[in-house]
Parts: sequence; C-alpha cells; structure tokens
Amino acid sequence: MNDQVVEEEVSDVDEEESFFQDIDMLQDHGINAADIKKLKTSGICTVKGIQMSTKKRLCAIRGLSEAKVDKIKEAVAKVNGMDVGGGFITALEVSSRRRQVFHITTGSKELDKLLGGGIESMSITEAFGEFRTGKTQLSHTLCVTAQLPGGNGYGGGKVIFLDTEHTFRPDRLRNIADRFNLDQNAVLDNVLYARAYTSEHQYELLDFVAAKFHEEGGLFKLLIIDSVMALFRVDFSGRGELADRQQKLAQMMSRLQKVSEEYNVAVFITNQMTADPGATFSFQPDPKKPVGGNILAHASTTRISLRKGRGETRIAKIYDSPDLPESEATFAITSGGIADAKD
Repeated sequence: MNDQVVEEEVSDVDEEESFFQDIDMLQDHGINAADIKKLKTSGICTVKGIQMSTKKRLCAIRGLSEAKVDKIKEAVAKVNGMDVGGGFITALEVSSRRRQVFHITTGSKELDKLLGGGIESMSITEAFGEFRTGKTQLSHTLCVTAQLPGGNGYGGGKVIFLDTEHTFRPDRLRNIADRFNLDQNAVLDNVLYARAYTSEHQYELLDFVAAKFHEEGGLFKLLIIDSVMALFRVDFSGRGELADRQQKLAQMMSRLQKVSEEYNVAVFITNQMTADPGATFSFQPDPKKPVGGNILAHASTTRISLRKGRGETRIAKIYDSPDLPESEATFAITSGGIADAKD
C-alpha cells in the first residue's frame, strides 16, 4: 500500500516537472551553455519563455547578437516541432491542457462559487475597489489558502507576494493560519516577500519571480501583487506621461500573463479606483472606475469589483470574465481572513 502511495507521488512530481521544458535542452540543438546562462540571468528559463519573448528583447540581452538570437529561435522551433505544425493544435488538445488548470479557494464558499471555484491558474485575476473593501485582506487570506490542498488533485504550494504599498503584515497570516489549523511558522516560511519601490523595480522583480518559479519547479502556485497600479500612478504624472505609463504597464501585464501560462501559476492583483471626470455627464450612479484604463482591462482575465456592505460584509461582483456570468456574492472580513457572511 505504501509503495503505491510513493509511486503516485512520484508520478505527480513528473507531471509537474514536465509542465515546462527546461531551456538546457537547447544544448542538444547547438546552443552553447554560455548563451543559455545569459538567457537564464534575464529570467528566461524555459523553451516557452523564448517563444514568448520578442527578438528585440532577446537582442537586448548583453552578449546575444542578432545571429545568435536567430539560431536560438530556430532551435526552439525544432524542439516544439513548429516547422511541422506551425504551432497550431486542435481545440481538443487545448481542452486537455486546460485540465492542468487549478483553483485556489478564497476562504469564502460564496466567493469561490462566484469565481467558478476560486482564483484560477494560468490567468490574471484582478480585484479592484475603494479603500476598506477587502482587497489586501483577500491577498493575505490567499497567502494561506494557496497552501491548502484543494479539489481536482490540487496539493497546495508556495506563494510570492510583491508589495507596492507597504501593506503586507505577516502577523495577519498567523491569525489566518490558526483558522485553518496550520502551523504559523510553516505558513510564513512558504510565502516569499518582496517590496517594490518604483514601477521599474516592480517590473525587474518579475525576472526574479520567473527564475524562482523555474528553480523550484511546480512548488509555487500563486503570485500576488498588492497593488499593481500604485507605483505607476506615482512615477508617471499628468497627461503628458500617460502614453509612456500605459506602454510600460502593458509590458508588465504581458509579462505577468506569460509567467502565469509558462509555469501554471495563478496571478492575483489588486487595483485602486479613481474618480471619473466624464461620468457627471452620463449620470452614472457611481462615478468611479478602476485605474489603468483599457490596457489593464484587456490584460486581466477576470475582474472583480469589490464594494462595502453592512458592517464587516463586502460585496464582490464579476466585472469582466471570458467564461463567468455577471453575478454578485457577499463575503465577510473576519479575524481569520475572508469568510462567508453570516446571515
């Protein structure tokens, strides 16, 4: 019986490891180890990571000439057999790949139901709302719930937390860990924390995030950024810098989406609200909107709007999603994190 359990665990590890192809395999196709090392220092550690990078970005890596980049791209095409199928696969194959998608519980059954099971992997889930609507509380709760085993064979895993507003409180995780009967120090040990000070620093940290996901393949399950727009609002001011801000934001969101697909992790970001000056003419009941404009709206897979309810209750609404219906759910903020609201 024990042997059987061990075999099952081994097969699970194999599945995790085979999810992405290591960049080292390009050595068999004539790419030298020194060039592979250069790619790794830039946060490109998988074959898919090269596919997801433009030639311009690869040429910007010190020591990689255009000829070398062309050679690397050719090697990637050979590895993936793209010269045969052109990179196309059937919808049935896409469907079977989607079986690897997992969901992380939010701590509230009602909110999980709204999200179709919880925070989804291989996609970006954005929660936006005014202050005190539960965005940071949800982030802290997810740090703990991501470590819990869940449905469809999800075994739990580690978390990376990027903090841009200095709102992360490890002691908050201790209370939430107690609620789920988990060892406090073990929970805190599984959360990797980084404080971002500028929008540039925030973007650079994503290279380290990718390297960490690769280094501990299959162990990390969730990346949290609280909040995604705070530093962009500070570093870029006025309409004159808006285009530049949106371009940098688009690059960061694209990197986030690629990382989530490359390593099969869930990405959860929080966002702020801003007053909408044009809303006074359209007679909207709530003249506020999420920051980031269309760039952020298109980049996020699922968007949740959060607003205050009575007392400690909050209301979450699906604002935008490719597969979830527009609906609402009520949850509560408790000492043990996000939970169902008591009637």
